[in-house]
Amino acid sequence: MASGKLFPRMLRAAKLEPQLYEEVEADTTGTSQAMLAVVLVSLATGIGSGISTTMQGNGSILSFIGGLGWGIIASLIVWVIFSLLCFWLGTSVFKGPETKSTMGELLRTLGFAYTPGLLNIFSFIPFVGPVIPFATWVWTVIASVIAVRQACDFTTGRAVGTVIVAAIIPLIIIIVLGAIIGGALAAIIGPAVQ
Repeated sequence: MASGKLFPRMLRAAKLEPQLYEEVEADTTGTSQAMLAVVLVSLATGIGSGISTTMQGNGSILSFIGGLGWGIIASLIVWVIFSLLCFWLGTSVFKGPETKSTMGELLRTLGFAYTPGLLNIFSFIPFVGPVIPFATWVWTVIASVIAVRQACDFTTGRAVGTVIVAAIIPLIIIIVLGAIIGGALAAIIGPAVQ
């Protein structure tokens, strides 16, 4: 794996190039690059959110660092679970006549599909900032559909179904884990700040 390929690949992923998703699907050494793409996006999202919270006077450096750590862990967990669900749904429920895929192919293609989230680093910008996470989410969903379509070798309609159904479970996990960890951090950090 040439590390010099990461950023050009991420740019091509953000441009929604189907050929890029075919390329990373076939590159069995590219899984660590896909994981790094997910980590970079979670860092960008955490930094943007942390700056926004700090600008509003609602955060401390400890909560900022804790949020970054939690964001990276949560992103990696969601990426693996989402990829697993897309693999299972794509090769069984939504399987087409030409469908063939592996878990590694979905990890790689979906990891690169996270790329638009890099723009979340700008979510602290007044007025425009709150729109950025929504826009990058929509962009990421579109990239995920292309990633699943290319990895599973089936139609866009089957890819849309796979992505929608697979997204429901990680969303529930994020909400539940966020509430649990947020409550735990508040219990730990709250008394230390007072």
